[in-house]
Amino acid sequence: MNKKSEEFLRKMLDFLPSTEAEYRKSIEFNGEVLETVIIEDVFMPEIIKLLKEERNVNLLESIFNYFEEVSNCEDTQLKNNFSVTVLEILGNDKSILVTAQKYMGTKTIQLQIEADRALGRI
Repeated sequence: MNKKSEEFLRKMLDFLPSTEAEYRKSIEFNGEVLETVIIEDVFMPEIIKLLKEERNVNLLESIFNYFEEVSNCEDTQLKNNFSVTVLEILGNDKSILVTAQKYMGTKTIQLQIEADRALGRI
């Protein structure tokens, strides 16, 4: 795993400290850090929950501001992992996606549309 991906996982743990135990369990179960598994199984359920409730707007804004940074970064591995995990999952449910789009920056929206197209959704 590269430095940018490690940074991403650390940032997500900072945003979502309640996921720490599940994060550790995933590493223990798999014997290593599997980035996409952790993003899909540990972080995204929490982000989906936050979007459904839409009560902690400040946290959502912080997370999606960071997602915009990731969307604009030059690290292709991180951007690809981000697209096939975070953005594809957000596109799985139109009502969640509509809510998420309120917080997304321009580049994140563009990458999300590309992720949906890659899956044949648009």
